[in-house]
Amino acid sequence: MVNVPGSGVRRPGIGKATKELLEAQGHTVVGVDLKNADVIADLSTRQGRIDGAFASVSAADGSVDAVTACGGVTAPTPLTVSVNYFGMAEFLDAMAPVLAKAEAPPVVLISSYSSLQENDSSLVDAMCVEDDEDKAREIAQKIADEQGPQVAQGLIYASTKRAISRWVRRESTKEQWAGAGIPLNAVGPGVIRIPMTEEWLKWEEGRQYLAIVVRMPPNGFAEPEVVAELMIWLTSPANTHVTGQTIYVDGGADVAMRGDDIWGPLDK
Repeated sequence: MVNVPGSGVRRPGIGKATKELLEAQGHTVVGVDLKNADVIADLSTRQGRIDGAFASVSAADGSVDAVTACGGVTAPTPLTVSVNYFGMAEFLDAMAPVLAKAEAPPVVLISSYSSLQENDSSLVDAMCVEDDEDKAREIAQKIADEQGPQVAQGLIYASTKRAISRWVRRESTKEQWAGAGIPLNAVGPGVIRIPMTEEWLKWEEGRQYLAIVVRMPPNGFAEPEVVAELMIWLTSPANTHVTGQTIYVDGGADVAMRGDDIWGPLDK
C-alpha cells in the first residue's frame, strides 16, 4: 500500500489517519510526503511526481497493492493547482503500470465537498480537459491577483477538487484502470477536524461559519478516521465494482445543498 498524505504536516490528517489504521490491521504502508515520510517527494513538480512514484515502488520492493492519494493544500496560489490536481493525477499515472501487476489493486483519492461549490470553469477545464498545468497555474494566479487571497483560496481549492472528481469519472473506465481491474474512486469529505481546518475550528466564529457553509446535520464535524475507514474499504478486496465515484463523507451537506432530486435535468 502506498499512502500519499502530501501536506508535510505530521498532525493527524486524513492521510496519516489512514496510514495508522492500515498499519494497525497489519498492512505494510509506504508513506509519501514532503517531509517526515518513508518517501520524500515534492508533488508540486512534474519531476517530483515521477521520482516519488519510482521511489515508492522501490520502497515497496517493486509491488504495490493499492494507493490512497490524500495530497492537498489550500493556498490561494497556483501551488494548489499543482499539488491537488496534477500532483495526484500524474503520480497515479506513473504508478498505474505497477498497480496493474497486482491481483486486486484499487486506488482512492481525496476530493472534497468543495467540488460541489462555486468554482472557475476555465480553471477546471485547463486541468481536467486540456491537461495544461502551465495554463492552469496562470489562471489561478490571475484569480489570486484579481480576487484577493480570501476569495481566491476557496475558488482555486474548489476548482481543483471539481477537477479531480471529473478526472476520476473520466479515467475510471479507461483501459489503464478498468482494463487492468483497478477500481478508481474518490471520497469527498465535508468539514474534518484536521490541520487544514484547525485555524477555523479553534474559534467560535469560524465554527459557526463552517457550519453554515457546510451543513452537516447528523453529527457535526467529523474526525479523520471517519474518512479513513471509507478509504480503506474502497481499497480493500471487498471493493470489486465501485468505481468512478466521488463518495461524499459530509454529514448530509450535499443533500442539504442540492436537495433530493439531482436527476431532474435529465428528465424528459
